[in-house]
Amino acid sequence: MSVGTTWAGSHTYAARALRRPTSLDELSALVVAEPRLRALGSRHSFTDLADSPGVLVDVTGLRGEVTIDAARRVARVPAGLRYGDVATTLHEAGWALGALASLPHISVAGAVATGTHGSGNTVGSLASTVAAVELVDGRGSQVRLERGDADFAGAVVALGLLGIVTTLELDVEPTYDVSQVVLEGLTWDALLARVDEVTAAAYSVSVFTRWTGDLVGQVWLKERGTPRELAGTHPAPEQRHMIAGMSVENTTEQLGVPGPWHQRLPHFRMGFTPSAGEELQSEYFVPRARLAEALAAVRAIGHLVEPELLVSEVRTVGGDDLWLSGAYGGDAAALHFTWQRHPAQVLPLVDRLEEVLLPLGARPHWGKVFRARADVVRPRYPRMDDFLDLAARFDPEGRFRNEWTARTLGR
Repeated sequence: MSVGTTWAGSHTYAARALRRPTSLDELSALVVAEPRLRALGSRHSFTDLADSPGVLVDVTGLRGEVTIDAARRVARVPAGLRYGDVATTLHEAGWALGALASLPHISVAGAVATGTHGSGNTVGSLASTVAAVELVDGRGSQVRLERGDADFAGAVVALGLLGIVTTLELDVEPTYDVSQVVLEGLTWDALLARVDEVTAAAYSVSVFTRWTGDLVGQVWLKERGTPRELAGTHPAPEQRHMIAGMSVENTTEQLGVPGPWHQRLPHFRMGFTPSAGEELQSEYFVPRARLAEALAAVRAIGHLVEPELLVSEVRTVGGDDLWLSGAYGGDAAALHFTWQRHPAQVLPLVDRLEEVLLPLGARPHWGKVFRARADVVRPRYPRMDDFLDLAARFDPEGRFRNEWTARTLGR
């Protein structure tokens, strides 16, 4: 029986079965019994990253609920929960996360494992808020790693290669309100000349563009308080979607109306189809200091990219020390491309993007579509060899490896 496809229909899983253990003991026994297996989250990747020649494991059946340790300011979260559900629970208890991704539909463990992020010059990725991770390793042993442990920085953004993550502890803070406005009228000349001013214009900033024409497109500002103004722009007079022709009811409330953090930091609302649905996505992290160069490089080939593009988003991410994070070692900027689901047309464009972005130090987002292979990817992560050694210790028989890891990491 087919395990099905990714959420956007971009990959059909080859695994022979999907298992849903209901206890840690059952999960441990499953790991010991199966020579090849991988964790499957909310299917929001676009490739065979989460596939396996054996079985896939759904951890949503493991018992548990969100619990908050107010003294430590951490929340204990079952790995299979979606961020939107976790956020609702935290908010109702008076607590919040410092960041959310554009989609609240994604599973906590899957988003963390791939270095998924929101936006903001000082806002780290979702993985940067992890205080502890618990998993079942390749021997079937239950393991806990906390911030400060020797292996911790390699075990957070870990691509599922250390084991099946069961629980995460996340940093929390008191709940807060956010106001969101969409600005229009920004020119490309102004963005390239004032890129640092634009990315610093709010707590969270997203620039949406199709790369051609004199105007950039839209700038979404999410502010903890009243949104600031940005010279040379004007607020959109009504609710906007970043993709032309899509229903605005999918998007979180704009027009400067304050609301709870979890109803403004994502771009899309729970309960509605995120983004366009049938699509492909690519994303590349570049050092934030080289963002203007990266924007100019992509704009130079924008006429090639635009026909297959639904929209691009440019965001920033605070640096961290997590070995496989796109923001490892310093602040990053993320250039995201949402494509029409036309692989034959899109993949050559991804090649062209990598020709201009990889020389700028770009790192691909693990969960998206990219073409770089192990010989190109591995040198971009100074701790990659340490990570692969860590994975070999946690999974000596290679149970959690697959074709994607062989192609991308050489293991």
